[in-house]
Amino acid sequence: MAEVFLPLLDGFLVNFNESRSVINNLLGQIPDMFAETNESETVLAPVIQAGMEALKAAECAGKLFIFHSSLPTAEAPGKLKNRDDRRLINTDKEKNLFLPQCNTYENLAKECVASGCCVDLFLFPNNYIDVASVGLVTMLTGGTLYKYNNFQVHTEGQQFISDLKEDIQKRIGFDAIMRVRTSTGFRATDFFGAIYMNNTTDVEMAAIDADKAVTVEFKHDDKLGEDTGALIQCAVLYTTISGQRRLLVHNISLNCSSQLADLYKSCETDALINFFAKSAYKAILHHPLKTVRDVLISQTAHMLACYRKHCASPSAVSQLILPDSMKVLPVYMNCLLKNEVLVGSPEIATDERAFQRQLLMSMDVASSQLFFYPLLLPLHTMDTKSDAIPSAVRCSEERLSEGGIFLLANGVFMFLWLGVSSPPEFIQGIFNVPSFAHITPEATSLPQLDSPHSKKLREIMEFIQSKSSHSMKLVLVKQKDKAEMAFRQLLVEDKGLLGGASYMDFLCLVHKEIRQLLT
Repeated sequence: MAEVFLPLLDGFLVNFNESRSVINNLLGQIPDMFAETNESETVLAPVIQAGMEALKAAECAGKLFIFHSSLPTAEAPGKLKNRDDRRLINTDKEKNLFLPQCNTYENLAKECVASGCCVDLFLFPNNYIDVASVGLVTMLTGGTLYKYNNFQVHTEGQQFISDLKEDIQKRIGFDAIMRVRTSTGFRATDFFGAIYMNNTTDVEMAAIDADKAVTVEFKHDDKLGEDTGALIQCAVLYTTISGQRRLLVHNISLNCSSQLADLYKSCETDALINFFAKSAYKAILHHPLKTVRDVLISQTAHMLACYRKHCASPSAVSQLILPDSMKVLPVYMNCLLKNEVLVGSPEIATDERAFQRQLLMSMDVASSQLFFYPLLLPLHTMDTKSDAIPSAVRCSEERLSEGGIFLLANGVFMFLWLGVSSPPEFIQGIFNVPSFAHITPEATSLPQLDSPHSKKLREIMEFIQSKSSHSMKLVLVKQKDKAEMAFRQLLVEDKGLLGGASYMDFLCLVHKEIRQLLT
């Protein structure tokens, strides 16, 4: 298995429309071909290599869709062992849980990038599958990682089909190389995303699609003139799906100011959190989680103390002063600190933490904002005759009510929370059952009814889903049921069930740090 044999050099790629019947025939035969097999161990790296070699032989860039369900334990390159040791959590060795256990997948990814071969990985694990190792191939090639735990066709089948369909239809460019240039006085120093870098300037991507973002950190190391400003150029050379080589250039000119107050006025908090999250998620590969969390708290306090010292009007030390543009920075920062990747709780699956870490590394600003601070909509207030969506409320238990129905979405999951005294007309209109007691929470989709409530709710859900690159799994949660814990974990202004401060407690902690810095 170390040497992959490729029997088809020229007949591997076919025109789908011309060969549709042959493809369907093959797909129908595969289950029968392997019906009698006793082989239970799987391989993964050689499969990806075979796909890459086939694309290379056909002399074209492209994308591999890999469907995989268990830890690759067969004797072959990329063999992995189960190392899911949660005793490492909150120790100096916790970083090992996020690092790959061998270099096979990283080396394979480098070969894929050189060949313009992007890898999308669809995982269907029932147990530990070592996302930190296998996910590296998608991460470094600009691919997308999908994970369906304990997959059942009747519950997750539609979610998987939606993801696959969406992925195939994405706008995409292949064999891309990106370079960021700046005027004198500052320079790009770090890059975060589904990318590979062989040197310090060229960002390489086997593919780049419409759902990926690259976050760039700039360092100011010389004088910037207020009259000339700061200039940034981002150039991406890539191949279209039809085989054309194109150059995409973005130029931006930014104003410079010697006044700190101007800087705070134009601050983009959503972009800041995207950057802090990615730099923290990169740092956990090298530092203990406690150190990373402490640095985030310290940076928050320093930014706000600096504003207080140099920009704010004099006031009592006991008063917490936040710049207008950064009023939500503490709440977002606390959400980041309580996210499953950084919280360090043995109750959270290692693979889930590695999956969420990888997901975030290529997220754009809007997606990371929703990921850290979910959308919570009071559905019982919706007007079925209007096109308007109910106004979002703050993510806190005190906003819930026994007579309410709430929808919570974070870009990965969608929860429908039903209070014990939910209005019967809503229950009837949405589920076609007479009362709260008749609802079965196992459902992962809503019945398509002709009622105004059903139509309106499905419209709202489709609108929210259209903003996300992943198909959000719907989870029904009845108040006081056991399944409520996962939902409550996302009420991010409250004290975390698995660890992490409430928003008010975090605000007090940051305020204390600011006062220490100012005295």
